[in-house]
Amino acid sequence: MRVYADTSFLVPLYIEDRHSRAADERLRSGASLWATPLHVAEWNHAIAQLVFRGHLAAAEAERVYRQFESDRGAGLWTTADLPEKAFDLCADLARRYGSKLGVRTLDSLHVASAVELRAEQFWTFDDRQRKLAKALGLTVH
Repeated sequence: MRVYADTSFLVPLYIEDRHSRAADERLRSGASLWATPLHVAEWNHAIAQLVFRGHLAAAEAERVYRQFESDRGAGLWTTADLPEKAFDLCADLARRYGSKLGVRTLDSLHVASAVELRAEQFWTFDDRQRKLAKALGLTVH
């Protein structure tokens, strides 16, 4: 099964939070998850923000960065380029759904990437992305 998981799903796999248990359970399904350059960039920002806000020590952040890269190298995440048409679809989604759902650029870019990669499912803990993905007919968990 090809699954697009956004960063709100990836972070709880490495940093214990209220979504960690659900994320771990879903991951055990054996689904293949993509890691695009968007995931990598947003992942690094998410971890840096946890350090900035004092929720994570710098040393722990370095361990988490290394673990994510190790998992990517081991093939846990399927590397994929950001789809060529993702930005065009992202802009279209902003026009069509931005004022209705309050989606931001990264929200619609993740959903657009999932659509362009032809994901069978979209995994997120983000309400805006969930609503947008459902509006486009994606199966959302």
